[in-house]
Amino acid sequence: MGGGLRVEYVAHVRFDAEKKAVVHPLEEHLLEVGRLGGKFASAFGNDDWATLAGIWHDLGKYKGDFQEYIRQVTGYERDEAEEGGPGKVDHTAAGAIHAVERMGLMGRILGYLIAGHHSGLPDWIKDEASGRGLQDRIKDRQHLELALAGEPPQGILNAVLPKTPPCGKAISEEHCHLWIRMLFSCLVDADFLDTEAFMDLEKSSLRTAGTGLAELRDRYNRHMEAMQAGAVDTSVNRIRRQILDDCRNHATWEPGFFSLTVPTGGGKTLASMGFALDHAIRHGKRRIVVVIPYTSIIEQTAEVLRKVFGDEAVLEHHSNLDPDRETQKSKLASENWDAPIVVTTNVQLFESLFAARTSACRKLHNLTDSVVILDEAQMLPPEYLKPILSGLRGLVDLFGVSAVLCTATQPALVGRIGGDKFQNKE
Repeated sequence: MGGGLRVEYVAHVRFDAEKKAVVHPLEEHLLEVGRLGGKFASAFGNDDWATLAGIWHDLGKYKGDFQEYIRQVTGYERDEAEEGGPGKVDHTAAGAIHAVERMGLMGRILGYLIAGHHSGLPDWIKDEASGRGLQDRIKDRQHLELALAGEPPQGILNAVLPKTPPCGKAISEEHCHLWIRMLFSCLVDADFLDTEAFMDLEKSSLRTAGTGLAELRDRYNRHMEAMQAGAVDTSVNRIRRQILDDCRNHATWEPGFFSLTVPTGGGKTLASMGFALDHAIRHGKRRIVVVIPYTSIIEQTAEVLRKVFGDEAVLEHHSNLDPDRETQKSKLASENWDAPIVVTTNVQLFESLFAARTSACRKLHNLTDSVVILDEAQMLPPEYLKPILSGLRGLVDLFGVSAVLCTATQPALVGRIGGDKFQNKE
């Protein structure tokens, strides 16, 4: 590559306050996305898979036509009188092809992730609607040949191949798609975060670590003590206290499936949160996700939880959210659910579990090692119950999730979701 800035291979370009071009070196980007992706996937024991996906995800940016493209569209090596520029260049196929050549059949797993890290997970066979299929894309070896002509570092091309089995164990065909989506989530989030850190440092700095669950439990305890101290000693309030005590006493149970059946007015929202906090801290879970079918209920629940934990600790994520309630920080957290307490809808959760879109899948890896409370569980749509339960089983069995089916009218699911793992508290 000639002229202009003496940076041979570029991942991204931004302009500083003086309109000077600042380049993001490609090798630096590949290694950092690999590091971040590996960190995310270490939560379920597959850091080596996500690391390699990150290292190879933009291998196609070593192609000469991509380097020319990025210089043209940014204009930092272009005569000011020149207008326009070449069309977009495919930079995702090369890494997918390289993965298959290095790993054979198993390389297709990384191929799906790499080929889809912008456009979404592809099908194997070309879909008539999208016109894209991994089978066809990895046949065009010219993409890889052009990237190899750029002489990528040998440390990139010959990076260590993954050795770990999915989630540290043999998994069924039923849950293979979920594992691939989790790896995809790790790659996509890592790519977005590293790109954001280079392109917009101010925005990236808003992604600070949230309040820890231990501190949130202290806030919860203080809130509940104040509530109980001011409560009149009635039979209803005594029952509420007993429900709360029962929930918290059973938080020591091993992670898995739980059901909580509490009559309307029994304090289900706060009692289930007490269980979730104690259970999460006891078993090393990272966050609590409250899933609700109706936006009308979700707003009420989020308001209750904000009064207990504070605005900064509770992420409310659904389509009906009042824009005036959102801050820049909450908008960022909603992209990948990086918050200690998330309150969301059935639609957000289950569409993400089966989605191919990058925006929907990005948050999935942050479900690992969480407590998921499914409020009003009787409202799970019967026509989608089979895939929903399959997804929940995968989260529990493979990704360290404890799932609480919480309702006043529990559906007849005991013994059909998690077998011996289903634990019921009425």
